Amino acid sequence: MAKPPTTTRRSINLLLDHAANHLDIGAPLPSETRMAEIAESSRTAVRGALRHLAEHGLVASMKERYLLRKPRPDDYFDVSELHSATEQLQQVLMERIYERDLPPGAEFTEAELSRAAGVSTIAVREFLIGFSRNGLISKNPRGGWRLCAFDTKYAQELGEAREMFELKSIERIAALPPGDPVFARLDELLARHEALAGEPAEGRAEFPALDREFHTFLIGLLDNRFAENLNEVVSMVYHYHYQWDKRDEIPRNRHALQEHLAILRPLASGDVPAALAAMRIHLRSSRSTMLNSLRNREGRTHAQ
Repeated sequence: MAKPPTTTRRSINLLLDHAANHLDIGAPLPSETRMAEIAESSRTAVRGALRHLAEHGLVASMKERYLLRKPRPDDYFDVSELHSATEQLQQVLMERIYERDLPPGAEFTEAELSRAAGVSTIAVREFLIGFSRNGLISKNPRGGWRLCAFDTKYAQELGEAREMFELKSIERIAALPPGDPVFARLDELLARHEALAGEPAEGRAEFPALDREFHTFLIGLLDNRFAENLNEVVSMVYHYHYQWDKRDEIPRNRHALQEHLAILRPLASGDVPAALAAMRIHLRSSRSTMLNSLRNREGRTHAQ
């Protein structure tokens, strides 16, 4: 399995410190909002940290958030694993986009990102130059950077690459032995999707983060650096782009949530062929929705 992102590793260490110093065995963990303050991070990073703690036997589960044992030294990530400037910058940039601190078309400076990520402006500049090759950001002639849109060809190519990796991820599950920890993670993801599906459609603001978590989980099964890099771009492209046109956000999320369930249910029961078929439908649907959204935006632009 892939390591958690740098911000999640930092959150894990800070939550371990809190548990060691302030919680007794059997005590409930604080609220997500309070844990985000303790971990000095977003609630998305906190959920990733909680998942890690549950997988390593410190917390009962994502739902039953009470301490099973006190942290040991080997539960912590080494300091050397907490300072990947590239990971930190990418995580901060995506979180700012998800939380809408950076709306579509927004401009930002290297100094802003440097302060937010806690890394040098030199590291920021190198990261942005490299990341600009994805076509999602561009350098302003007068200085600074700008978040960009992208065209249908870009979306088509990205969708094709995504399909190869994600179908391979589901095939990988078929080769796992019974009792592998992956199946417990599958059950947890399924339960969270079922819970979200039971909420009113207008209250499903958590879906974009859960969607990214679902696809990141699948890609992580490959333990492939190229797949992981692509997944970050896919996540940013799909969730970032939809901020340009939010008119059908609620039905779009509702439909995608049901498609996730159609994949997770057979996966959790061991029916890999059914999960593969459902994943093909989901990827085609996702790509079609994205392309239609892009064409609509391009049509409105030309009409102006």
